[in-house]
This record gives sequence, structure tokens and C-alpha cells, in this order.
Amino acid sequence: MAAEQPDTRVKKPVVCFLGPIASYSHQATLQTFPPDQYELVPVVTIQDVFDATQSGNAEYGVAPFENSTNGSVVFTLDHFADRSNVYPDISVCGEIYQDVHHCLVGHIASPAQTPANSLPVPKAAAAAAMATSSVPASGQCTPTQEQPNPEQPRVRPLHPLSHIQRIYSHPQAFGQCTRFLNAYLRGIETIDCSSTSRAAELARDDTTGTSAAISSAVAAQLTGTDVLAANIEDREDNTTRFFVLTKHAEQRQDAGDDSPSAPSTVSLPVQHHDEGTNTTRLPATKSLVSFTVPHRSPGALAGVLDCFRTGGLNLTSINSRPSQVEPFQYIFFVEFEGHRFRDPEGRVRVVLESVAKVAQGSRWLGSWTAKR
Repeated sequence: MAAEQPDTRVKKPVVCFLGPIASYSHQATLQTFPPDQYELVPVVTIQDVFDATQSGNAEYGVAPFENSTNGSVVFTLDHFADRSNVYPDISVCGEIYQDVHHCLVGHIASPAQTPANSLPVPKAAAAAAMATSSVPASGQCTPTQEQPNPEQPRVRPLHPLSHIQRIYSHPQAFGQCTRFLNAYLRGIETIDCSSTSRAAELARDDTTGTSAAISSAVAAQLTGTDVLAANIEDREDNTTRFFVLTKHAEQRQDAGDDSPSAPSTVSLPVQHHDEGTNTTRLPATKSLVSFTVPHRSPGALAGVLDCFRTGGLNLTSINSRPSQVEPFQYIFFVEFEGHRFRDPEGRVRVVLESVAKVAQGSRWLGSWTAKR
């Protein structure tokens, strides 16, 4: 009997993302991690992304951090807060920007569900609405006593919506489509889901046809649901920024690891020499740090922020979440320009040391090459 030959195939690095397939997280992941080089694994919750990365079951995790229209993703911030210290080795090593264009998906109303005075949009108009995000709103907007002149959305429905009784989506998506919802679906029940793709599945599976979802056109195609309205987001430039998470980034960076298996967002950037000034320029970089301050100490937060001003580091965002240690005490998250490991002038090092002295507690959460 011939001896069994060992499996010589190289195992692909695992990348987990908030699924199912066709979610915006999946689309963002595909930008950086080609499926022929990485094993892309969908997970159900943001906690699963952090758990898989911390445990080492995934080399990288992709998590949404903020949206240009609706602000920070609090679920991700809560996991960065890490109040029980279950993710001590996780840090950010890259960022991905994903354009987000939402559709209202579900089932086109049957004749019995469509009121006689609710005429369907002509096919020509429907095609035009699918092709552009600037179709003017029609007179179908629904005034109410509280809001007799509702703010006009960017688009109009492609089909009557009078049969819709509930809408599924991720909480962030609801916040990005307020004009359309207020104009056409005011008072309709909204139900939070783990992802927009999951919402499309729930709308598809409702045999009554009275459920809809805010999701992507890709998810509508994969689930076989109808697009009832396209590009319903409040702003045409609606964009979500995702963070790429990894484990032990500090050790790899200290060792100068620039593995060719790492994606472009996490590999060390190339230095550029400026002949005119005879100096070496590094690509723009960002870092993220969290800290707490004494709850009742006047000016404590200002003292920490002054460390960045004194050190000449520009702040790009500030967020906070409850510490859950004392009522109304917060964990602050500050993103700033600069890189912990590529810091030729030592400014980032000095600022981080200063923050550690002034704050009640602080933690570096990653440094990466900026994409915008």
C-alpha cells in the first residue's frame, strides 16, 4: 500500500468579515484581499470578527468603523473599548474606504396589495432611476401633521410601497437613508439586523411579501429580491471606512516584518526621497489611541488633548463610549496623523508617553498607512 502523500498546498491566510456574502463588509474586504490569495470567511457579528482575530483563527479581520453620513459604528467602538480585556493583542493595521449605495429591496406588490390610485412607475422611469442617483422626488412624498413639508429625498420609488409593513436593515443603514424613509415610509416598523445582506434574506423569506430591506444591489441580485427603490442614501458621496485588524502587530512591526503575503494596506510603506529638499518623505499615516481621564478632575480631557497640540500631531477624529466603571465616565478614542513605528522625529513617541502620564489609563490601538 502506497504511503499517503502529505498535503503540500500552501494554506491561505484567513480573513474574516461581517457577512453574509455581498455585505458592504464583504465588498470592502474584496478591495484588499483577493480570494485567490486569501480565504475570506463571513461571520455573523462584529464580536465574531474580534474573537476570530484575537484567537488567531483569522490572520485579519475587517470591521466597519465609521460612515460619512451617520458617524461612528458604536458596536466596533465598544469592542475597541475592551472593558474586560479580552482583546489585548488586537490593533488596527489598515483602512479601507467603501462607497455605499443603498437599495430598498423586497417583493413587488401584487395587484391585490396595490391601491387603485397607486400607479406603478413606468418602466422607462424605473430604468432611469436605476441608472442615476439624482432622480427628483415625486409627489408621492407623505406629508404628516407633524411634518407637512417633508424633506425631499434624492430619488423616488420604482414601485408602489403601500404594501410594506416592516423594514429590515443594519442600524447604520437606517441612519443613512432618513430622507427617503421619512418621505415614503414614515411610521413603518424598522427592525435591526446584523448586516444589510441578512436583512435582504429576511425580506426574501417573508412569504406575505410585506417586508422590505435596506441593502445593496448586489445583495438583491444574490437573494432574488426586487429593487423597489435605488440609491436611497441621503448623500451621493455616502462612504463607510473599515479597519483591518490583526494580532501582535507591534511584534511584527518591531521585527521589521514586511511579508509579501500581507495586503497593501498593512505592509510597510515605501519611503520617497525629495531631491529638492534632500529629505525623506513617508506616506501619510494615522494612529488610534484610547484613554480614560479622572471622572471629576476639571480640565483632565483638555490636558490629554493638549499633549497632541504640544507635540504637533493633527487630530483626525475623536469618539467616546461609556466606561461602565462609573456613571458618565467615558473611554475616549483619538485618531491622529502619525505612525508609532515610522516616527523619525520621535513626535509620536513623545506624545504617547505624555498621554500615558496625564491620562488615567491609555492604550495604543494601531498605526497604518492612510488611504485618504
